[in-house]
Amino acid sequence: MHQPLIFIDGDQGTTGLQIHARLHGRSDLRLLTLPETERKDPQRRREAINSADIALLCLPDAAAREAVATIHNPAVRVIDASSAHRTTPGWVYGLPELDEQQAERIAQATRVSNPGCYPTGAIALLRPLVRAGLLPADYPLSVHAISGYSGGGRAAVERHEQSGGDPAPALQLYGLELAHKHVPEIQAHAGLSARPVFLPGYGDYRQGIVLSIPLQLRLLSPGVTAEHLQACLEQHYQGARHVQVMPLHQQGPATPLDPQALNDSNDLRLALYANPEHGQVLLTAVFDNLGKGASGAAVQNLDLMLAAMRQ
Repeated sequence: MHQPLIFIDGDQGTTGLQIHARLHGRSDLRLLTLPETERKDPQRRREAINSADIALLCLPDAAAREAVATIHNPAVRVIDASSAHRTTPGWVYGLPELDEQQAERIAQATRVSNPGCYPTGAIALLRPLVRAGLLPADYPLSVHAISGYSGGGRAAVERHEQSGGDPAPALQLYGLELAHKHVPEIQAHAGLSARPVFLPGYGDYRQGIVLSIPLQLRLLSPGVTAEHLQACLEQHYQGARHVQVMPLHQQGPATPLDPQALNDSNDLRLALYANPEHGQVLLTAVFDNLGKGASGAAVQNLDLMLAAMRQ
C-alpha cells in the first residue's frame, strides 16, 4: 500500500518539532525533513515540497506564502500552520468542529489553513451561538486569554528555559494596541459583524491556554438564558471526539480553571459560568496551545486528509 510522503517545512520550530514528535513511529506515512545543511536552500526546499503528497508548513507568514508560491505540482496538498492564509479565499479553515461539513471539507481540500491557538477557543465558543441566533453578530465582545510562554515560539522557550536564561514574568499582557493579528480570524470564522476586543497574555508556565468571554444576558437576543447557551454548545459538539462541554455552573463556589489541565492532548474543554441574579455569563475554554492550538490540530487535519486518500 502507498505510504503518503509528508514534508514538514520548518520542523525545527516549536510547532514543527511537536508535529514531528506526534508523527514519529507511524507506519502509515513517510516523513520527509531536510538536514540542517539544506533547510535554507531554496532549490532543495522547492524540490521537497513538490515531491510531497502533503506538506505541513511550520513557517513565519512571509515564508509560508513563499513556500506555497513555489508549488508547481498540482497533486501537492498543504496544511499551513502559520497565520498567512487563515482568511484567504480558496483556503479551507482547519477547525473540523466548525460545523457538520467542515471535517469533510478538510479531508478533500488541497489547501488547509490551521487555526491560530487563541482563535480556536474563541471561535469554538462563539460560532455556534452566533449561528443559532442566540448571540447577536454585532455584540460588543471582549476576549481575554492567557497562554504559556511557548506561545511566543522557540525563541521564547529558549529564553526562559536555557541555563542562565531569563525567568518568565509571572504575567504579562500584550497586544495592547488592540490590533493583534488573530482578530480578523476570530471575526471572520465566528461570524461576527463587529470587531471584538482581544487581549492576550503570557503566564510563567510553558504551555496551556485559558480563554474567557464575558456576556451580558440583557444584550443578547430577547429571552436568551444561560441554559439556552449551554444547550446550544452541547448540541453542536455532541459526539465531537476532541471537544468537551462541561455542565453549566451557576451556583456555589466554582473550581478555578487550570490552563494546563489539557496539556499534551488535542482536546478542548468548554465551560459556561452564570450568575442569574446579575444576568451575566462567562464563556470559557481550556486547551493546550501546542496541542489543539497548533500541532495537535495539524495532525488531526492531516489524519482527515490521509483517511480520504485511503478510500
